[in-house]
Amino acid sequence: MNLIRKTGLFMAIVSCVTLLTGCVPQLSSGENLKVVLTTGFRENEVFRIEDASCSLSEIMVYLINTQDQYESTLGSGIWNAKVKGQNLEDSVKESCLAKIAQIKTMNLLAQQNGIMLSDDEKTKAQKAAQEYYGSLNDTEKTAMDNVSLNTVTQMYDEYALADKLYQYTIRDINPEVSDDEARKLTVQQIFCKTYTLDATGQKVAVSDAQKQKIYQKMQQIQKLIASGTAFETLSEKYNEADDVTISFGKGEVDAALETAAFNLATDEVSDIIETADGYEIMKCVTTFNKTETEANKVRIVEERKKEAFGKQYDDFADNLTRELNNELWDKIKLVHDSRIKTSSFREIYDKYFSTQSQ
Repeated sequence: MNLIRKTGLFMAIVSCVTLLTGCVPQLSSGENLKVVLTTGFRENEVFRIEDASCSLSEIMVYLINTQDQYESTLGSGIWNAKVKGQNLEDSVKESCLAKIAQIKTMNLLAQQNGIMLSDDEKTKAQKAAQEYYGSLNDTEKTAMDNVSLNTVTQMYDEYALADKLYQYTIRDINPEVSDDEARKLTVQQIFCKTYTLDATGQKVAVSDAQKQKIYQKMQQIQKLIASGTAFETLSEKYNEADDVTISFGKGEVDAALETAAFNLATDEVSDIIETADGYEIMKCVTTFNKTETEANKVRIVEERKKEAFGKQYDDFADNLTRELNNELWDKIKLVHDSRIKTSSFREIYDKYFSTQSQ
């Protein structure tokens, strides 16, 4: 896999490799931080939100875990890539900062609402911390600013309390989602792109003359379909998309594709459809993918729960004062050492706090 393809893959899996997935909601990475540069920080204190503090050790636990997740998926060379002109390392740093700030803020909101961890939940957090801390070698501990067991325990406590706040807030939110709203269909596709990629992985439109040739090729494919050539055979030969068969719902693809697809009957083939990236012909496999539709209902419900929580969160967070130790923050870097292989912080949390273990 070359670097350009890795950059694209990075964009697709960001939500999968960050630490804060699952029950804790994903708000905007910018998180609307109201930052005040100040002095008077304690040693190795990265930021404060009201009276909540974040240490360098905490930042490094999140950053190193995230770094290893990226590298195990995309390889160590991914750090040479840029995303929308930004250095990938800086992007990951900012993402970790925003997500830790989110957990700290959620803990403050939990305190305001009188939500606390039970003794059993505290015990789980302690056991998770002991397991994670026990998995670290000396190099990893040093890279995490000599992180202590107490710090790891505090991090799991805060993670669990943020999770508990979210579950408490959405407990009565159960929106109805109809089959029509969540409906997903399945199509086979033949896609020919009308762009190339430059050295940075950015799309560059082809010339009008090249675009016309691509359209003429699609017309020839269309004639072959009409003459009886199997759609699958032509797709295997000409399709330039990653997948031949795809399932999608409303609002998930280019508007022109959506309109065409949702007006197809089973086994019906579309006309040539122009999108921002190319030309496409689709064949409808099924107008109602039951399995995908049911999964989409779950996704829509979860999104609405997150939106409802997000409003309460934003109303609370907008009034908080946040202070960033800019000098220390600028010094924080990824640690490149083959002896550092830890990425199980979230995995161990799930082991003790998953639905099955509660």
